[in-house]
Amino acid sequence: MSDDATLIAAAQAGATDAFGLLVRGHQQALRLFLRRLCGNHAEADDLAQEAFVFAWEKIGRCDPARPFRPWLFGIAWRKYRENRRGWRRLLTRQGRAIAAQPQSETPDPGLAVDLAAAAATLPPEQRAAVLLCLGLDFSHGEAALALALPLGTVKSHVARGRRQLAAFLGETP
Repeated sequence: MSDDATLIAAAQAGATDAFGLLVRGHQQALRLFLRRLCGNHAEADDLAQEAFVFAWEKIGRCDPARPFRPWLFGIAWRKYRENRRGWRRLLTRQGRAIAAQPQSETPDPGLAVDLAAAAATLPPEQRAAVLLCLGLDFSHGEAALALALPLGTVKSHVARGRRQLAAFLGETP
């Protein structure tokens, strides 16, 4: 039984300290994923908090025999999508058109900034798959579980995303 499985079982029995250890073990990677997905640190941190609160409330649904990481990142992905839908509804109610993502007028020479800009051009599901698999070393199977997508779709998203990132950066894939 993995360390996460032991902690999940203890958290399901009501041990808040066990859940705290799960949070500490996964919060950095989750926040990094959400920050890259959102492009906004404050929004990403809020979504990470929401994901952990939801995970604690629903810890009984988590199967200790299955990996915790895809389950948690799946919650975060759904929170991100819910947040996006809510924002669009708000803009619609206010009668404003949804504007395209703002583009930087002066490109930053740093590679990290270039990668962030390149990732921002990818559609959300493709960006999420790329960030999980290439940025956070998720297996394609783990990413498929987290994103609730078929394995083949995740593989396609990663392959296409990799090609698009390379083209954006002027590299050959």
